[in-house]
Order: sequence, then C-alpha cells, then structure tokens
Amino acid sequence: MWIENLCYCCKICDFYVDLFCVKYPPPDVIDISETHHHKLTHIKKWTKFNCIAKCGKKFYGFPYKCLECHLMFDMDCVWNPPEAKNQSEVNISSHPLHPLKLHTSQPPDYSDEKCRLCTRKIEGLFYHCSSCNFSLDMRCVINPPPQFVMDLKVHDHELTLLPRLDSFTCNACGLKGDRSPYICVQCGFIIHQDCLSLPRLININRHAHRVSRTSVLGVVNSVCGVCHQKVDWTWGGYSCQRCPQYVVHSKCATRKDVWNGKELEGVPEEIEDIEPYVVIDDNTIQHFSHKEHYLRFHVNGLLWEENKRCSACTHPVRLQSFYACKDCDFILHQHCAESPKKEWHVLHNDRLTLVTCVANFFSCTACSRLSNGFMYQCDFMKLDVLCGLVSEPYIHPGHPHHPLYYIPQVEEKQCNGCNNREVRVLTCIESGCGYVLCFDCATLPQVVKHRVDGHPLSLCYGEEASGKYWCDICEKETYPKTWFYTCKDHRASLHTKCVLGDLVGLMPRSTIDYYDISYEVVVNI
Repeated sequence: MWIENLCYCCKICDFYVDLFCVKYPPPDVIDISETHHHKLTHIKKWTKFNCIAKCGKKFYGFPYKCLECHLMFDMDCVWNPPEAKNQSEVNISSHPLHPLKLHTSQPPDYSDEKCRLCTRKIEGLFYHCSSCNFSLDMRCVINPPPQFVMDLKVHDHELTLLPRLDSFTCNACGLKGDRSPYICVQCGFIIHQDCLSLPRLININRHAHRVSRTSVLGVVNSVCGVCHQKVDWTWGGYSCQRCPQYVVHSKCATRKDVWNGKELEGVPEEIEDIEPYVVIDDNTIQHFSHKEHYLRFHVNGLLWEENKRCSACTHPVRLQSFYACKDCDFILHQHCAESPKKEWHVLHNDRLTLVTCVANFFSCTACSRLSNGFMYQCDFMKLDVLCGLVSEPYIHPGHPHHPLYYIPQVEEKQCNGCNNREVRVLTCIESGCGYVLCFDCATLPQVVKHRVDGHPLSLCYGEEASGKYWCDICEKETYPKTWFYTCKDHRASLHTKCVLGDLVGLMPRSTIDYYDISYEVVVNI
C-alpha cells in the first residue's frame, strides 16, 4: 500500500503509517485457505518481494509470508479488515441523497474511474452510487475530508467542501481543478483540497533566501523562478521578501526535486558562516581549506606551467587569476577560492556542503567525471566544484545571447556540444531556440594546452563545414558540428575527450585506489 494522503510518521526513524492501517492494523498471522494452504505471517521489515497472488507485481514493503513455502504476498491481495469489507452500504455526508454500495469489480464504463473527492484512480474496492454516478475510493470512505475547515493560515473565513464535479481555478496555486474544492461562501475564495496543506515558509534550491506563501502575488509581468513560465499575479504563490521580483508557482515551489519538505514557519533563520576565507590584507587571504598557511593573490595565470593546478577543480591555472601558498604548492583559482562553504543547487533539494578533503575519488552526479578535488555534497549527491557552481541564469560563451536554465524533466535531450542524450541538462527557454547543454560540456575549459600542438587550444562551438575533419590525436574523424578544440590558425581539430582525457578531474601525480589496486594519475595534456 502506497502512502498518498494523510499519515502518521515517526520523526526519529522516518517510519510512516497510512491512516487506513492505523484504523485497521493488519494482524500478525492470517489464515486464508482460498489464497494459500498455510498460515501467513506479517513481515514487519521493509522487504523487496514478488507477490505471487493475483496482482503478481514486484513490491517494496511489508508483505505477508508463508514461513513454510517462503512465498510472499502483498497485503492488499490477501487481507482486508472485516469491518471494512462487511459494509455493503455506507452513508456519507458528502453524498446524503443515497447510500453508496460496495463494488469489487471495475468501475462502471459510464464513470470517469476516479474518486469524486480526491481524484485518485479507482482500483479494487470502492463505493458507488449508480443513480448519481458518484464514486469514492476506500481511503475517502474510511477517512473522508472534513465538510468544514476553519484555518486562518489558509483563509480568513470558514471553507466548505463542495463534493461535486465542477471546473474551477484554485486561488492558492492558479491551476484548474475539476471536482470537490473547498469554497468560501462569503467571498468566493476557492481552493484545491491538497492546497490546504501548502507550507507557509520554505527554502527552495533555486534561491538563496526563504520564500513564503502569499494569497496574491501582486508582481506584474513576472516569471516563475523554477519553470520560468509566466506567473499570473492575481493568484497565490511563493515570493521572497528580500527580492520583491522573485516569485514561484505554488506547485513548482513544492515539487519534491525543488523543496526538501521542511516547513520553516516558526523556525528562526540561522546565520551561518559560509564565507570560505578571511581577508588578511589586500592581496592575502586565509582559506578554510588551508588554514596552516596564507594564500597570496596573483592577477595573471601561468598558461605554460601545466603542473600548476588548482586544488579545488584540479585544472591547470592557465591565464586565470589565482591564490597561491608561498610555503607549499597549494593553489586555488580565484573563482574556486570564492566557492561558499554551503550552496543551494538546482540538482538537489537540500543545501550542499563544500568538502575539501576527499577520500580517494568520487564521481560527479551532474557530469559523471571522476574527481579528487573539492566536492559539494549532501547525502548521495556529489558535485565537483565546476558543476557545483553552476547557477541560474547560466551564461555560456557558446550561447551568449540567451541564458540557460535547468528545467526538471524525465526525458533525455540531445546536447548541442557533444550530441549525447542526457536527462540533466541546461536549456534555453527562448521560444524556438531549443539550445541544450549537458553539465559536462557546460563546464569544459575554454583554453587548454596539449603536447600535440605548441599553441594554446581554444574550444570551438561547432561550425558548418564541408569535407572531412580528422583529430590529430586519435587520427579518427571529427564532426565539425560538435564541439572540438582548435589552435588559432584552425589547422588542427581535436576531440575534446582526446585533449582532456577520461580522468581530467583527477590531480596528476596523485594516487587512487580502485578495486584494491593503487594507480598513479599521469598528465594527459
């Protein structure tokens, strides 16, 4: 049974119990001869199993198990509480005209196969009134929504459930609904049932400040900070008190991949020290990752000294400004040194922490590069510094006219840089553009050096060309419409992978352990 509605939970161990199971707790042992010839025992441990009963599905959950045959059954297939299944008819306040009759087969063809109150698809047991074409699923029969709601955090007046099919636009989120809203008979306010529980104050991964729910956004000609579509200022949504123009659709702000699920109303905002260094003087800092020595600022990089590498991103210093330790070889690019200790990122709904001492190596979640430099991390989300500092709007020199954004999606899109198809991509939202970059291409170095050519190599963003091009490193054909590296006179075209290598994120001369074998990283460029 999947928990989709109100439930009880344990805040200590993250254990959830559906209201149905609270009201009708499943017995420890059941004996159902028509299903199985042995007694079945309820397994109170989160288990992966294949149900061998009528559904035949694969599940994670708390099954019933035959301890003699070692077969497992989904709870819904072998047990229903007698109190629930013995009621052939029920009287419901949301449908007082007629009693609802229990049905065990498929919903009638003339129905829309959805619960009138909660819009969930009707499956298995349900109650139905054939005279009014009114259906309720078991959850809404066992735990029906209240007929009246008085919550000043939602609305100033009492709200009444309107249990019928009726098209409406929700004042809280601006989206349309087709059934059973709550309405205010005094002022005409109307709201989805699930919008009653919208949080008041939250953090989202697209903005540095908290955003709060408001009944009317009031910001004209604005776009949502998540989906970047137009926001109707007359409806409710989320806004930032510090940034008056920043607004977010209610449904976008509370997406699972945007919000971490924490309501912050009444929780004081902590002032955290996220600054990565302390300024000693105009040209000297003390960085939190290298407290033993001071770092000195240098305006111009060292293009030809490929052995001078940034400890954060592991890339050569090249022409970029940097901080260097005068007592050892520790170096940080200026922009890497300025990386905050904690950062919100579009790929994760909780704040990431900058880890400066990585054990062995890690794989970046965004670009899949292996790295042993600095890492932004939260739980299983691990980002190298280059991907971790990607923020919106993202301006890339390969597409300078329009900014790029991360729009959460499930479909793969083809990257304009490498032609590979990826799910996590940055997209241009301008009408008719469709420009897409994967995180790997978005964070490629603009200028590199390779032993095959004595000149600096610049990243070329593809070009229209006739004839064939060949990579001087692997001697295989290159495709000019994809990105490649070339020298100033364009005499060479080199695959980006051939120039950088597969282990560009690993610090040369470092040692990594892989399957109990130690390897030394050597320079590719």
